[in-house]
Amino acid sequence: MTTAKIIGISGSLRTESTNRKLLREAARLFGDCDYSEAEIQFPLYDGDDEDKTGIPDAVKKLHAQIGAADAVLVSTPEYNKGPSGVLKNALDWVSRVEGNPWNNKPLAVMSAAAGRAGGERAQMILRGFMVPFRPMILQGPEIHLAASQKEFDENGRLTGEIYIKELSALMQALKALID
Repeated sequence: MTTAKIIGISGSLRTESTNRKLLREAARLFGDCDYSEAEIQFPLYDGDDEDKTGIPDAVKKLHAQIGAADAVLVSTPEYNKGPSGVLKNALDWVSRVEGNPWNNKPLAVMSAAAGRAGGERAQMILRGFMVPFRPMILQGPEIHLAASQKEFDENGRLTGEIYIKELSALMQALKALID
C-alpha cells in the first residue's frame, strides 16, 4: 500500500490553535501518512470581485490539494454556536473552481472549542455545509474536544485517554475507508 496523502483544514487561522493541534494529533494517530495543512486566508467571497479578478491562486491550490488527497480532515472551532466564518468562506471559494474535489472523498470532521460541548453545534452545522459536495463523511466516532486549551501537553499531544481512544478509532475508520 502506498502512503496515504491527507490534507488537514483548520477552521481557525491561529498557528497554534487547538483545532490545528487536533488535526496534527489525528494525523499522528492515523500512522504513516503524507500530511499537510491547508491555508485558508482567502479574501471574503464576492461575486463582483471574482468577475473582476478571477479565482485567487490560493483557492485553486486548496482545490487541487483536496483533489489530490486520499482523505481530508476538517476541524472547526465554535464561534457563536457555529463554525468559523473563514472555514465557510473557504468552502464557498473552493466551490467556485470548476470540478468537485470533494466528491466521494473520505472526510473526517472534528471540533475543538473552549466550551463544555467541544464545538458540537459547529460540527453539526459543518456536516450540513458539506452535504452539497458529496464527500464520504465518517459518521463516527464524533470528536468534540471540550475545554480544548486544557487537553494538550506542551508538545501539542492530546492528554485525555478518552479523546485519544476516540480519535484513534476515527483515524482507523478513515484508514479503512481509504483502503
